[in-house]
Amino acid sequence: MIEESARLMPITSGIFSTISAAIGETEAGGRDVINLGIGSPDLPPAPHVVERLREELYVRENYDYGSSQGLPELRGAVAAWYARRFGVDLDPALETLVLMGSHDGLAHVPLAFLNPGDVALIPSPHYPVYKVGAQLAQAEIVDMPLTAANDWLPDLDAIRADVKARAKLMLLNYPNNPVAAIADLAFMERAVAFARENNILLVHDAAYSELALADDVPPSILQVPGAKEVAIEFHSVSKTYNIAGCRLGFVVGNALAIGVLAKLKSNLDYGVFKAIQQAGVAALLGPQEIVASNRRTYKKRMNVFREGAARAGWHIPQSPATMFLWAPIPDNILAVDFALTLIRKAGVAVIPGTAFGKHGEGYVRIAMVTSEDRLREAARRLSDAGLRFS
Repeated sequence: MIEESARLMPITSGIFSTISAAIGETEAGGRDVINLGIGSPDLPPAPHVVERLREELYVRENYDYGSSQGLPELRGAVAAWYARRFGVDLDPALETLVLMGSHDGLAHVPLAFLNPGDVALIPSPHYPVYKVGAQLAQAEIVDMPLTAANDWLPDLDAIRADVKARAKLMLLNYPNNPVAAIADLAFMERAVAFARENNILLVHDAAYSELALADDVPPSILQVPGAKEVAIEFHSVSKTYNIAGCRLGFVVGNALAIGVLAKLKSNLDYGVFKAIQQAGVAALLGPQEIVASNRRTYKKRMNVFREGAARAGWHIPQSPATMFLWAPIPDNILAVDFALTLIRKAGVAVIPGTAFGKHGEGYVRIAMVTSEDRLREAARRLSDAGLRFS
């Protein structure tokens, strides 16, 4: 009899499957659904990046096995980008590692550093792979609640002494998915101090660092003096440069931790297709107008949708970063039920906050991944459906 392993049993697609099924049923009934659930950029990549990828497709050597650590040219480009963007110096050989998207590396971190029973401190709400990776490592997960009252930052002082004593890993994510908050350098300093005091590896997911929509510029945790002693940081070339399907990201920071991840990856894969890595070099070192253009586009889309939603009675705060709106819902309905109602009555799909952990109740995440016209139509449908938002 074929059975899945015990380590896979706690992992389910749960809410995402429920939403997907509802979309399928609605579309099968002949109704168009505007899908604002998936967080994948719909904007095109910069022409110079596409052109570099096209050129590299004709280089025969790019079809050979590569190093799981990544091309030296790309690791050098990462270091150069970091120095320019954050003023942080990196050793390309020891403090950078190329990934098949940041998602890939984040899934592997718990396997590389946690033993069964070790504590992983994970924010809630959180990007789902944080919990999945910890579950695969058979770690004990301790939530760090993120609340509006605390500016969507974890309360590090609230973590119990016995938990701190057993914690080996702490995950942070700013700008945050799904809550779209930014953490300032002062909070980063507190987090680094906490990790140093408690001998914890601090993992910062900065995949949305280039999608700040307000005046605040998201910092790197490695800007904190001494952070390299305890911290690594993930970035997404895929999201930043609109090449999500190419799967390209990187992790930087503590050389020992980077080496451990490289050891794991060397036993799992042969690295990212070299042509894609060369396109990544072009993206990081070339003109950056696309990054600014992305910010303008997502901010304008948010304003369009928020204005339309407000006319329907749904008042949604502006996001300071990311491509997401973190939208409060009425107190008298669960997030899953609210999302299903939107699909079935308005033909608009969003993701319930509880898909990102129990502390996401009371919210839905809305992705600005379609045109302004479609967003206006989505907002109009909210009004036409006669939905109540308060």
